[in-house]
Amino acid sequence: MGKANVNDDVVNNGTSGPESVKLTPSWEDRNLPAAELNLRGLECDLDKAALDMDPPPDRWNLVYLTFILHGIGTLMPWNMFITAKDYFVVYKLGQEYTGQSLTYAANFLQFLGFASQVPNVIFNWLNIFIQIGGSLSTRIIGGILVEVAIFVLTVVLAMLDSSQWPGVFFWTTMGSVVILNMAGGIYQNTVYGMAAKLPFKYTGAVVLGSNISGTFTAVINVISLALAPNARTSAIYYFIAALFILLACFDSFFALPLNRFYRYNEQRIKRQEQEKSVASGGIKARPPYWMIFKKCYPQCLNVFLVFFVTLSIFPAVYSDIKMVDEEFIIPQRYFVAVCCFLSFNFFAMVGNMLPGLFTWPGPRWLWIPVVLRVLFIPFFLLCNYQPLGVTRALPVLIANDWAYWIGGIFLGITSGYYSSLAMMYCPRTVEPEYAATAGMFGAACLITGIFGGINFSLIMPILVESISF
Repeated sequence: MGKANVNDDVVNNGTSGPESVKLTPSWEDRNLPAAELNLRGLECDLDKAALDMDPPPDRWNLVYLTFILHGIGTLMPWNMFITAKDYFVVYKLGQEYTGQSLTYAANFLQFLGFASQVPNVIFNWLNIFIQIGGSLSTRIIGGILVEVAIFVLTVVLAMLDSSQWPGVFFWTTMGSVVILNMAGGIYQNTVYGMAAKLPFKYTGAVVLGSNISGTFTAVINVISLALAPNARTSAIYYFIAALFILLACFDSFFALPLNRFYRYNEQRIKRQEQEKSVASGGIKARPPYWMIFKKCYPQCLNVFLVFFVTLSIFPAVYSDIKMVDEEFIIPQRYFVAVCCFLSFNFFAMVGNMLPGLFTWPGPRWLWIPVVLRVLFIPFFLLCNYQPLGVTRALPVLIANDWAYWIGGIFLGITSGYYSSLAMMYCPRTVEPEYAATAGMFGAACLITGIFGGINFSLIMPILVESISF
């Protein structure tokens, strides 16, 4: 009898009878009474409101320090190679080691700059408009792993005797630099995009880290010169240090989602995007790139000009300014390492910290001191600038090591300070949901400024050789 009733129910369910209840693990959530659904929605809204009114703090500044670390990692490849100029020019490509005079040595920094910045510029701009490699996580992880692999190759090349094949060594180095900066361009641009989703000081943290990167590599260079018995061992220690920094960046990236402050800001941006998506009928539109760029281009131009002027001078011109006084306080052996690389990078880092104390001028007037920095170019050309293989015709009007050193200090401070201000102002010129794109525009203009400055530095030897009065 009971069996017949069950069969009747089945028949009825298949035709016109009431629908049977199907129990699944999510049944209760899908079949809640309307009153309870409304109550849950109200609780969610109250939770969001509570978070908005009392957002979690960045405890112990862990997220801030993490973005400083990633700032160090983004410019580590570039700083490592330019600071190791003597290793490449004097040792690996030098006449004493190879037994021949090579054009590679005379133009090494120019070749290095071109190989570094062409892929960096291309991939920074592509990264804004094209989803290269998928999510932000994929791009950052992939970028760091490629950089680690290239530094391992660089250490291996330092261990090998390349005196019989300097051409192969040079072009292998240039090829590795191209790949390194393809990965670095994506990594750097993505880090700025992530930082732009947070309060604006976190973009400053990335810029601060990039300047600490220069100081760190300069200090490691001085230490390796002092402790290592020869150039080969010094280079091995030096490049291994870069590996440790990149591995630290890799580990710290996975710690970010565990931080409540970072999760809160990430969810806040997602919530804004979802609200906008609902308002637009669920159609996910591409960011209005032209509108975003029109709003942030004044600060993008400031970023470009700061780095254009800085890289027109540093490192190509700055590192070829020779000591005038043999009794100067810094010995000849350490003159370039200390007065050029260490001083510039340290004071650029100091300048980068200053926006934490004050931010002047504001976004409207920042262009004035940025444009005035162009005066640094003639100042350093009138110092004792002696590029390799060039007979100088331009008179040396600033034949004073102290003047050169103090000028370099001001170059570093203004570079760090004004670049930080411009990069911090850039995401604030647009709506919060477009801040990441504006931050990526700023990062792309930063790299474009570096590229433009490096190429402009190529005409400096021509100027001092052809101008006389």
